[in-house]
Amino acid sequence: MPPSTFSLPSAASKLPVFRVDIPLLPESAVGSALQFIDLLRAANLLASQRQGAQAPRLAWRLLDAEGRALAPLPGPLAAYTAPDDQAMGTTPAHAVLIPSFHAPDIPAIRAVAARHRALSRQLGIALDAGQRLLTVGNGAWLAAHSGRLNGRQACLPWFYMAGFERDFPDIGHSQGLDISDEEGPWISCALPCNVNLLAIALARHALGSELGTACETVMTPDHQRARAALQAKAQHFPVTRDSALARAIAWMEAHLDQPYSLARLAEAASVSTRTLLRHFQQELSQSPLDYLHGLRCARARVMLEVTLESVPSIAVACGYADPAAFRRIFARYAGMAPAEYRKRHALRAPRRRWRVEVK
Repeated sequence: MPPSTFSLPSAASKLPVFRVDIPLLPESAVGSALQFIDLLRAANLLASQRQGAQAPRLAWRLLDAEGRALAPLPGPLAAYTAPDDQAMGTTPAHAVLIPSFHAPDIPAIRAVAARHRALSRQLGIALDAGQRLLTVGNGAWLAAHSGRLNGRQACLPWFYMAGFERDFPDIGHSQGLDISDEEGPWISCALPCNVNLLAIALARHALGSELGTACETVMTPDHQRARAALQAKAQHFPVTRDSALARAIAWMEAHLDQPYSLARLAEAASVSTRTLLRHFQQELSQSPLDYLHGLRCARARVMLEVTLESVPSIAVACGYADPAAFRRIFARYAGMAPAEYRKRHALRAPRRRWRVEVK
């Protein structure tokens, strides 16, 4: 195996960039790693909004199982594999994230961990050098095999606890918690859905308590805050002036079942027909009629999915007096005829299975 390229932090270096190395195994659940990177981006945005260009920032590097940087990938994945920071190549790593990996049961987890003992040894070296270790779910097995975490607490899903305790009796469990963020080098979260908590904990350690609190405010679901924001908007926030385009779309949404009239639509938007056509083309790259067809077909999809209305009745409800025209337009927007769409996407049980209440 080639030497690991996990970078070790320099004691004399106080760079404002805090880098996380993320090794990906063939078995890794890559989605949680990419979600973690998106959260790091959000933390960087908050930091820059509050502290400007001098704000500390989080960076990352995706590696293979041997610690080699992954080559940049094309398409949407380029944003995850391309260097996030020009100085990242010379910036030491300060943490390693081990995502969870795909394994159907405890024996399969043990087999994956056994195949990647070399990575566990490198994690031990990283811990000795002062790096933080972050794990998601069963990634804790790879961390525990480093031999450096005895006496620490792991946060695991309940269905892993018995097997993990059998394999590592000297590591405790943070029962009833979604994340274990004790004083020390190891931060573990139980499930991929808790990756936001992992990012918040890392931001608090890397960027400071003030920015960590800002990340917590943004990254933690808060239904009470959402309700308060809606109430404040309704009562105290000034309303942004609407546009001709917005007025036209609102009118179409409220009159989907009425015949289309460009003149009536322009009147509702308080502009000329020529101006309205220009706005639709510039902003939406389509005509008002094309946009209206899209709205009508969206309603038709819902009706086909959840009602027993006939196709001609749905056509009328969506503003089409001619069912044949409706079928033709729906097929253009949905890629199939209404009857075929209903067959594939109906959300109702067949009528023969409906419950009949006999009085």
